[in-house]
Amino acid sequence: MSDHSTHFEASGGGLVLTKAILLYTNQAPRHLKPYGAPQGDTTAFASIHAVEHDGDGRPTIATGTPLTRAHLRQWSEALGRTAQPELLPEHVLVAHPDMLAWWVPAGVRPAYFALSDPPADLHALATRTTLPVPYPPHLLIATRHGLGVYALPANERPGADTPVLHSPILNVFVDGRLCWGNIPKPRVLSIASIPAYESAVFDSWSTHPNPGQDRTIRGKRGLVRLWDDLAARGATRFPVSRLKPFGTGTAGQGMGPRRTAACAVTVGRLIARGRV
Repeated sequence: MSDHSTHFEASGGGLVLTKAILLYTNQAPRHLKPYGAPQGDTTAFASIHAVEHDGDGRPTIATGTPLTRAHLRQWSEALGRTAQPELLPEHVLVAHPDMLAWWVPAGVRPAYFALSDPPADLHALATRTTLPVPYPPHLLIATRHGLGVYALPANERPGADTPVLHSPILNVFVDGRLCWGNIPKPRVLSIASIPAYESAVFDSWSTHPNPGQDRTIRGKRGLVRLWDDLAARGATRFPVSRLKPFGTGTAGQGMGPRRTAACAVTVGRLIARGRV
């Protein structure tokens, strides 16, 4: 084995290396990211092994047995007991090792515009500027794959049946994913990272609508002109009625067929999907 420590003294009384899990795939190692899952339809196998220590304390991996779901349940429960409990803020909807979901109330906040090709008839956003504008309430869903950004129809804590709307923020793709660009990504998926995620959404420079975004709002003047109007007249409330239900008006942009009100995307459906 390598020189990895077989003891962890910082874990409340110390932990001793007793088991090892080996993962096998039919892919060469170069096709895997470090500590990542196998790609696509790769065949995988796992075995669990006891770790034996010689007289000098050096560990050796012993013969193993196939890893079963019972093993996974046992060790998941043991790992869960080492996690520190924490109080959830009122705005947090889901706090899970693989997902963090929360809502952001509506409000006026500074917005950063540096439009790369501004229309000629803009009043407030014709040049690089920072101006206060109203935002609708938002739902943010962070996973290990990215950050989903969606608007909400009412300025209140959403439930599972609350429908979601397309976000009007320019750095958001029509499928809800944030366009990170050169924005630093939080390294940890935790409640403590919420301010960093929100800063990535609300404190980055907006340069242009993403493809198809103009079809996610109602009205003929487009998303940039909507923001320009709100900024120019000092509006304090975002016109949520201008936002289309999430998934509608985006045909040809990777969102599948046009959805109807009968199959509206809800907060519960997004969370159940489990992937951004």
